[in-house]
Amino acid sequence: MLFGRGMGSARRHWRLSAKLLIVSSIVTVIGFSAICVNVMLDMRRGEEELARQTLENLASGIDADMSRNIELYDLSLRAVASNMVLPEIESVSKPIRHLILFDHAATAKHFGAIQVFDAKGRLTVDASTLDPPPEDRSGEEYFKVHREQSDAGLFISRPMLHRSAYAIVLSRRITAPDGRFLGVVAGSIRFSYFHDLFGRLNLGPGDIITVLRSDRTIIMRRPFDLDIIGTNLADRSPGWDPENLPSGGSYAGPGPVDSIPRLYVRRNGTSPLAIVVGKPLDSILNLWRREAVRIGAVMIALISFVLAVALFLAREIGRRAKAEDKLEELATTDALTGLRNRRKFDAVIDAEWRRAARQASPVALLMIDADHFKAYNDSFGHQAGDQVLVSIAICISDSVRRAGDCAARYGGEEFAVLLPGLAAMDALRVAETIRLKVEGSSDQHSISTVSIGVASLTPVPGMDWTGLVNAADKALYAAKASGRNQSVLASFPKLALVA
Repeated sequence: MLFGRGMGSARRHWRLSAKLLIVSSIVTVIGFSAICVNVMLDMRRGEEELARQTLENLASGIDADMSRNIELYDLSLRAVASNMVLPEIESVSKPIRHLILFDHAATAKHFGAIQVFDAKGRLTVDASTLDPPPEDRSGEEYFKVHREQSDAGLFISRPMLHRSAYAIVLSRRITAPDGRFLGVVAGSIRFSYFHDLFGRLNLGPGDIITVLRSDRTIIMRRPFDLDIIGTNLADRSPGWDPENLPSGGSYAGPGPVDSIPRLYVRRNGTSPLAIVVGKPLDSILNLWRREAVRIGAVMIALISFVLAVALFLAREIGRRAKAEDKLEELATTDALTGLRNRRKFDAVIDAEWRRAARQASPVALLMIDADHFKAYNDSFGHQAGDQVLVSIAICISDSVRRAGDCAARYGGEEFAVLLPGLAAMDALRVAETIRLKVEGSSDQHSISTVSIGVASLTPVPGMDWTGLVNAADKALYAAKASGRNQSVLASFPKLALVA
């Protein structure tokens, strides 16, 4: 009857655990469903935020490349404008003047040759030739701006056909020391630079990139359309102003060129040009729809899986407990020797010390160290050293068989054997058994001996088990000092050597 009641209790415990598991599974399913609904509701905003960050990174990369190249070209323009006012510049020969005025940066790919125009707009110096042909640029926008505005700084023209290539002209004013207008130094960045820059980007079919001048003139656009390049958004779409977007800000809606709703991000860094990138909202929402369907399918599959395996997991409760015991054993076992590890040993000696204190019984400890192990390890390698440690561990395991004994790898080549209930002489006999087995297991390829420190104490109030460890350690050091391959019994307060 007792057996029957025990089995019935076990079954009731099993049923309780199974019910708890099933209830937990249902609660989990409900929780996951709520999370899934919430994620789907928030996903659109998340996708838009992800797209905004992607567009911001894209705009930042374009702006950084453009700023670097414009700054590089502007440095060359500044140098020419500064050197043109030097009194000595007119007295040197043309080759020397070219060397003084122009650097190699101005001849880089996509950069047009730098030209110098006098106060009347006539070409006087051309970086591409020593004898430039007659040319008059007095009617150009950039020339008029510099002639009329002394503080114009770096001026970027509207897109134009410049020297047989579509380009934007970068120019600076040449000012005499007394403030007079002496002319303009101008160069160009060809459209090929923008085509090359945009061509390196991985863009979607509806994505756009627009480069704007400060007056909202379109300098370049991807996809490229020559009819749009050079137009001013103030004329084309008066209500659409990219300046309403803070740098790095976003706007969702129809754009100024076409009616396709897009998410726009503007970036205006150190360059005088602004970058606006856009991605169709429909493309962003398509990603959201696909993701929502995928997550919904995954959640349905997950819910089905949780419900299907609930009963199976209930049947596996016992097996799981055994697996956990096995894992606990692995966590407390030294991987190389198979003995207990240091953490397990510390827990066992603490428990046994407390038990011995309650029962007023002795506790013995052997501290075992392989002799000359470092020299052996250095001579024959780590694998041979590991084999010696395994051999010593086998000898210890063969000599320590009581249920309460604990043999452990204490660290490196040092081992510890806890022998609860043994007096000093009994522990010494166990130590000698281990030492002789280790000595007998040696061969010409792996010669190894051990030194053993033995200590036995009966705990008294106020005493800690670390005193036992320290005593065994001192006995071990005494064995080492006395020639090794021997066992030394710790005496209190002094040590006695045992042959």
